[in-house]
Amino acid sequence: MDGVNGRLTVYFEEPFWVGIFEHIEDGKLSVAKVTFGVEPKDYEVQEYIQKYYFGLKFSPAVEAIVKDIKRNPKRMQRSAKKQMLETGIGTKSQQALKLQQEQNKQERKEKKRKKKEAEEQRMFELKQRKKREKHKGH
Repeated sequence: MDGVNGRLTVYFEEPFWVGIFEHIEDGKLSVAKVTFGVEPKDYEVQEYIQKYYFGLKFSPAVEAIVKDIKRNPKRMQRSAKKQMLETGIGTKSQQALKLQQEQNKQERKEKKRKKKEAEEQRMFELKQRKKREKHKGH
């Protein structure tokens, strides 16, 4: 039985503090990146999660290996302390973020292209109208 697993990593990425939300469900990893600006306090992170978590735009899911093992509480504590010292995010998360960036880039290109085409069409129609008005006068 697959479950849902989540993790938030907050780290300093020059010049801002960034949060990476990782969401693993059914062996698929999705990631959302949030820029906090100044270093957030624990209660600010908690408030952010409560207010905005369900509005986050997660990346498309990528395959992830989920290890479901029971751990000793002290080992988990040491692991958490070790993770606090590490900076950055995992490779899978980076892949998911990159995929999301590429999708956003494609969407922007498409919007820009459609806007440009609409503007060209508008200008063409304007020129046609002027030509017709000019010929009506003769």
